[in-house]
Amino acid sequence: MRVLFDQSAHRPLRVHLPEHSIDTAAELGWSQLGNGELLARAEGEAYDLLITADQNMQDQQNLTGRQLAIVVPGSNRWPRVRQRIDAVRAAVEQIQPGELKEVPI
Repeated sequence: MRVLFDQSAHRPLRVHLPEHSIDTAAELGWSQLGNGELLARAEGEAYDLLITADQNMQDQQNLTGRQLAIVVPGSNRWPRVRQRIDAVRAAVEQIQPGELKEVPI
């Protein structure tokens, strides 16, 4: 699966998803894109999944009709996310196109 981490995603999470191809918004020069632009660009570049710590994504963006799946770990603090790696991995493995899954942390 092609995965994109946005600016708020926890980069150490990358090593816990070795079976996936992962890029970051920063690596692609997309750091300055707003959420709507980032979603459109990610879909245009055939990413399957966006991982973001932005817990307001579904309230701020119209996700209807999107093919891009989104996983939102429920904390922006890496030590807390690290304790729930198995739950994050499970969300990544089970998510369907166009779905948004929040992982309670």
